[in-house]
Amino acid sequence: MPVSGLCREHGMNSATVYKWRAKYGGMVASLISEMKAMAEENRRLKRMSADVSMQNDLLKEALGKK
Repeated sequence: MPVSGLCREHGMNSATVYKWRAKYGGMVASLISEMKAMAEENRRLKRMSADVSMQNDLLKEALGKK
């Protein structure tokens, strides 16, 4: 069955499938899971960095007012 038929059957855009294939087409499952784990760790580290930055700003503000 062609991609367009499968996409129509599952209610998705065929461009999405082609983007996925371009991004993940040559990868084995272990690389995909490793990439997802790295992306999750990146999100976690960005949240931690934002928290530390906010705490730093609050401390600077508190010390500046005294």
